[in-house]
Amino acid sequence: MRRPIMLGIVGDSAAGKSTLTGGLVNLLGADRVTHICTDDYHKYDRKERAQIGITALHPDCNYLDIMEQHLERLHYGLPILKPVYDHSNGTLVRPEYIMPKEFIIVEGLLGFYTRVMRQFYDVKVYLNPPEELRRIWKIKRDTTKRGYTAEQVLEELVKREPDSEAFIRPQREFADIIVTFYPPKGVDPEKIDGHLNTRLVLRPTIPHPDFSYLIDNRAENSGIRLELGRDMGKPVDILEIDGNVPEEEALRLEETIWKHLPKGVPPLNLDRLGRYLDRNEIKHSHPLALTQLLLAYHLLRAYDENATIPFAPPVDALSRIRRQRELSLKEINTEIKRNG
Repeated sequence: MRRPIMLGIVGDSAAGKSTLTGGLVNLLGADRVTHICTDDYHKYDRKERAQIGITALHPDCNYLDIMEQHLERLHYGLPILKPVYDHSNGTLVRPEYIMPKEFIIVEGLLGFYTRVMRQFYDVKVYLNPPEELRRIWKIKRDTTKRGYTAEQVLEELVKREPDSEAFIRPQREFADIIVTFYPPKGVDPEKIDGHLNTRLVLRPTIPHPDFSYLIDNRAENSGIRLELGRDMGKPVDILEIDGNVPEEEALRLEETIWKHLPKGVPPLNLDRLGRYLDRNEIKHSHPLALTQLLLAYHLLRAYDENATIPFAPPVDALSRIRRQRELSLKEINTEIKRNG
């Protein structure tokens, strides 16, 4: 029996979590992926938060203990009754029965906040776009999908900033991969056509594919660069992918990732790789595609490794097994005494 493979994606509001998650679900297959949003665990609806004077980013505004319990159950392949928060109108609605599948993607604001939560993920990703770009994304999203005016969004950003600084950004420390989508130098973020550059900070907390061929790939027009650097004082690999990366270079990196995939892993829906919605038009981005493929690689690698590891049932299941064993021993001993 395999346990599910869990990916955590954390970032501030409108950092791109849902876009990245949606692409991964399409890539791996919706029939094999369970998607959980930790923002569903809010204690208060939008109206109550305004009355109390608390933001959705604050830990006290969320049932973190229930979140921990649910992550544990999902880790062991057990179902949960997940709360649901309706972002379109800010209300708490009927809970949803969730049965975990082969892969579980958990995205939201506070997914890495406690040590208990962090222990259940196989891969942890933090999204870290420039604040100016995130502000633009949040205004576009909240005015079109969540019923806010631009003025209300800007006011909310000011209110949330102390909690972003105190509770959201510190979770960056615990990520295995830090993803930053950003506009090319000198390009106005308001006028970007979707071809964003991508910087991937690859920490040695999980094994990454061998990208050593990129060390010598320093031509200005290559569009992809790998550098050795430091993040928070610790050595890391930094993979840079330009938004206008040449097709042949992007395909070469895709091929490199493919070579490291274990044999026999579930197939991927490559026809949807790197797709995103821009002003009601479907477009394709090589940096996004390569980011999705790298994350899929890590999930599939963990999936393959997990196939050879004995699956330990959760504590309550172990207790049931132990009780059954004790009862069986008692029955045997009783039978021995009865027959002399």
